[in-house]
Amino acid sequence: MPYPIEKKLVVGISSNALFDLRKEDELFKKEGLEVYRKYQVENKAVILEKGVGFPFIKRFLNINEIYSEEQPMEVVLLSRNSPETGVRIFNSIREYGLNITRAAFMSGGSAVNYIPAFNISLFLAIHEDDVKEALKARLPAGRILQTDVQDDESIELRVAFDFDGVVANDEAERVYKERGIKEYHEYENQHSSVPMEPGPLGDFFTKISSFQKLETEKKRNDDKYEKILKTAIITARNAPAHERAINTLNSWGVEVDEMFILGGIDKSRILEIMKPHLYFDDQMDNLNTKAVKNTPLVHIPFGVANEEEK
Repeated sequence: MPYPIEKKLVVGISSNALFDLRKEDELFKKEGLEVYRKYQVENKAVILEKGVGFPFIKRFLNINEIYSEEQPMEVVLLSRNSPETGVRIFNSIREYGLNITRAAFMSGGSAVNYIPAFNISLFLAIHEDDVKEALKARLPAGRILQTDVQDDESIELRVAFDFDGVVANDEAERVYKERGIKEYHEYENQHSSVPMEPGPLGDFFTKISSFQKLETEKKRNDDKYEKILKTAIITARNAPAHERAINTLNSWGVEVDEMFILGGIDKSRILEIMKPHLYFDDQMDNLNTKAVKNTPLVHIPFGVANEEEK
C-alpha cells in the first residue's frame, strides 16, 4: 500500500539550507564537480554543521512526538547533490537524529518539478534561482538567507510571517505602489470586509495554523500541557488597514497567536525579541541579517515588491 504522503504536512528543504555547506559550495565553484565529488566521498563520515534551516526542521519534526500515532509532519530533502555525494548528507541527518527518510538527489539539476509529487507545502532553499523557478510555477517556496544561527535545546517552534505578499497576495501592495498611500488607505477601507486571496505561503500558513487548534484542545483537556507551536503575523499595516488582514484570516478559519501591526516601525525590533525559527517576508528591506542576529530570515521573491528584480 503506498505511503500516504498526501495526508502529511510536508516541507522540502535543500541540503545547503539544512546544513552549513558554504565551504563545500565554494570548493565546487572554484575547483569543479570532480574535486567536489572526491572531497564529499572522502569526508562522508565527517558530520556537517547545522545550517540556517536546521532549528526549524528539528522542531517541525518534533511535533510528531506529540502526535505519535498520526505522524502528521514530513520533511523531504531536495538536493542538487548526486546520490554518491549525498551519502554524507544522510550520515549527518542520522547523526542528528532527524527523522528524514525521503529525498530527491538530482546530480546538479533542479528538483522543483518534483515538489507536487512529494505534496510539499513549503520548499526552503538557499539558491534564489530554484525559489524563483518554484514561485513562477505557483509552487510555495522561500529563499533562506545565509547567516550564522545558534540553536538551543528548547522545543517551542516559533514561525513568523509578513502578511501582504506572503500569507496573502500582493493586491494591497500593488495599490500602494501604483496609487500612493492616500488611495491605498481609501481602497483598504472600502474593501475591509472583502477577504484577500492567499499568497504564495497562504496554504502552508493555513495548514500549520490548524495544529494550533489541536494544541488548544489539548490544553483545554490538560492544564499541564505546554503548547509547542507559536505563529505570528508581523505587518507594516497600521489601523484601520489592519481590519482587512484580520477579516481575511477569520474568513479562512485561521488562528494566529500574535499579530504585530507596526505602521512602518522597523520589524527587526520585534524579531530581536521574538527570535522566530523562520521569518518570511517579500521585501528584502525587512530582512537585514546584520540588524536581526541569530534569526533565520526567508525571502519570498513574489509580487509587486520584487518586480524590479526581474
